[in-house]
Amino acid sequence: MAPYKFDIDNYMKLLKKYISSQDETSLYQAELFSKSSMQHQISPEEIINVHIQALQALYPDLPEEIDSSMNFLLEMMISYGLAYQEFQTLREKQGELESEIAVAANMQQTLLTTTKPVVPGLDIGAISVPANQMNGDYHHFVTDESNNIGIAIADVIGKGIPAALAMSMIKYSLDSFPDTMRNPSVILENLNRVVERNVDTSMFITMFYGLYDTNTDTFQFSSAGHEPGFYYCAESDRFYEISTKGLVLGVSDQAIYQQSEMKMNPGDMVILLTDGVTECRLGDDFIEADEMLEVIRKYMHLPAQEAVDAVYRHFERLQDFQLRDDFTLIFLKK
Repeated sequence: MAPYKFDIDNYMKLLKKYISSQDETSLYQAELFSKSSMQHQISPEEIINVHIQALQALYPDLPEEIDSSMNFLLEMMISYGLAYQEFQTLREKQGELESEIAVAANMQQTLLTTTKPVVPGLDIGAISVPANQMNGDYHHFVTDESNNIGIAIADVIGKGIPAALAMSMIKYSLDSFPDTMRNPSVILENLNRVVERNVDTSMFITMFYGLYDTNTDTFQFSSAGHEPGFYYCAESDRFYEISTKGLVLGVSDQAIYQQSEMKMNPGDMVILLTDGVTECRLGDDFIEADEMLEVIRKYMHLPAQEAVDAVYRHFERLQDFQLRDDFTLIFLKK
């Protein structure tokens, strides 16, 4: 295909016609010239150069000042053209990156889908909302033959496709552990070795793992440097922080994780969360733990799923509908 050539003769006729008559038809035809030039990637400085040639041909005796001003415009447009090309290149790269992120987000949603179990006597609510397209938070439910429920909630220090792959690896590791290895401390010790061997050293994962025994109504839990959860005791009408010591996953293959246990009575509730909940901001300040718990208290009379949804909407409004971090919240109501 022959290269596109700007039709200087027609341009000159249009320019002369417009200068002499101020005819709007000439402006419309000039607009068509512009569109055609854009389609054929004619640079702004090329158009200015053609304009200068047309003026010099039509008016050989142009004042020197006009001629100099047109040359000044040409030089300026050369710089503009280079900057514009760089801008277009950056836009194309940004478009490619956004496309890759969209693919990764879809992949993450597919890989990390979890099913909220239905257990007689236990009401479960869960919500996880990413601040951006990719979610750095993760939660997963695991059930065994005795209908006991394992609950994992994690926060990956690192984003994007590597984080999604790391979380999918953890999910499938959790699903593969036999029922004899369901104790939270054992789960975290085994996951820690998986992460330490297979995940880049720049990426760490905090995790809280709990196991609800449906036969004894006890809740066992361990933590790998994760945000403390809370336990609501209906008898005393008070919230208590629940946490155990343990390194984040992937730091050392020798890490040992403490395990605690508590009995759940009717009306009691376990609250698991990520720092996107505890670090919600009111202006430039983080909300206090007491303020967060008051919001939870306001809605905890609702069914668990309605309650977590209401708490999320409350904090979303508080932050002018712009989450600063991924938000994950789980309620277990006895």
